[in-house]
Amino acid sequence: MADLRTDFAGIRSPNPFWLASGPPTNTYGQVARAFDRGWGGAVWKTVGEPIVNTYSRYGGIDLGAVRMMGFNNIELITDRPVEDNLREVALLKKRYPGHALVVSLMVESKRETWHDIVRRTEDTGADGLELNFGCPHGMSERGMGSAVGQVPDYTCQIVEWVKEVATTPVIVKLTPNVTDVTYIARAAAQGGADAVSLINSINSIMGVDLDTFHPHPHVAGKGSHGGYCGPAVKPIALNMVAAVAQDARVRIPISGIGGIQTWKDAAEFIALGATTVQLCTAVMHYGFRLIEDLVDGLSNWMDEKGYATLDAWRGRAAPNVVKWEDLNLNYRTIAVIDQAKCIHCGLCYAACEDGAHQAIAIRRRDGARFAESGIGAVRFNGDHRWDVEIIEEACVGCNLCSLVCPVQGCITMQEVATGAAPVTWREYAAGRGKLAPRPEHYVTVA
Repeated sequence: MADLRTDFAGIRSPNPFWLASGPPTNTYGQVARAFDRGWGGAVWKTVGEPIVNTYSRYGGIDLGAVRMMGFNNIELITDRPVEDNLREVALLKKRYPGHALVVSLMVESKRETWHDIVRRTEDTGADGLELNFGCPHGMSERGMGSAVGQVPDYTCQIVEWVKEVATTPVIVKLTPNVTDVTYIARAAAQGGADAVSLINSINSIMGVDLDTFHPHPHVAGKGSHGGYCGPAVKPIALNMVAAVAQDARVRIPISGIGGIQTWKDAAEFIALGATTVQLCTAVMHYGFRLIEDLVDGLSNWMDEKGYATLDAWRGRAAPNVVKWEDLNLNYRTIAVIDQAKCIHCGLCYAACEDGAHQAIAIRRRDGARFAESGIGAVRFNGDHRWDVEIIEEACVGCNLCSLVCPVQGCITMQEVATGAAPVTWREYAAGRGKLAPRPEHYVTVA
């Protein structure tokens, strides 16, 4: 069986699956249950001066039958006394010495305040510290959270303060609410951070009730921007993890966070360079039992691929993420429709005709072409005497038809040989390569 053990900036855990700082890591009982289930590590819910939370604090967006595709919260850091949190951390670490236990911290931006909380936290025996520089709501208005993480100089300065007294690894949790996350990652590394974790939640308003005009969630009719997370944010998180992993001025371990729900999601983060991954929303949705599928799925996949350890394939995808101008402009694909699988719904035609490149035609089996106005009647009457066909000279291989098609494998994208040598935009613009004939054509109006 594959070896899932990890060493993240000197913090060891039996597997890379950690609980992210949040509601699931708020008490001793929760984290103990998680460790008993098999979670490799946990980041304790952010400790600082206790706050007062609202009662209405979560909102969600569904996608069809899938609940909580996107999730929003206006919950702040722990509302429990610092002493209670640290006492439970100490008890937990004694009982589970083989699991990673990191404490998330957020206090006011004063050197002596950070020194104090770091010393008190490390007295618990915790394995490391995660500095919460990412919280986008509530705490940022108080000069903490993303108010720190959005300014490189502040990030660097506070990390330096923490490193003056810290004896355990220091992880900086990065906010995605910036133009370029690498600037903040560089500042964390410059300040002496041992690792970074990303992403924290994204500023958001989940929606508006059009009967009452209350935002979601609302507190007595009023709402506030909150932190967006859940499966919907995974693409944003992957992009930022890849950017940090490839930045030569960072070069410290990464813990990947954002929309992870399955072992495949986790594997994608690791393939882009993450050492560990953290989950929160998925646990709030399905509970701690999720770890069984995560561990079994990743282990089985690694066994099938012949990877004995995580290090054997960590970061393998990162070099394949390049700037647009470094893509091969002579690579060509074209859509191919399997008529035997087609259910004649017309979605591909409508999408391509109105939203893309007019590269799909509707034809009768006898060769006659349908008028556009006839597609609705054909669809609803179940008339299968027609086919949708790719107009090859117009197809630019954009993938849209394959994405909207409801039948798996009905429309596939196949590579077409152009006979031309690879050329990037950089090379072409510099006169160092030639483009193969372009297939695109557009209908013009005289």
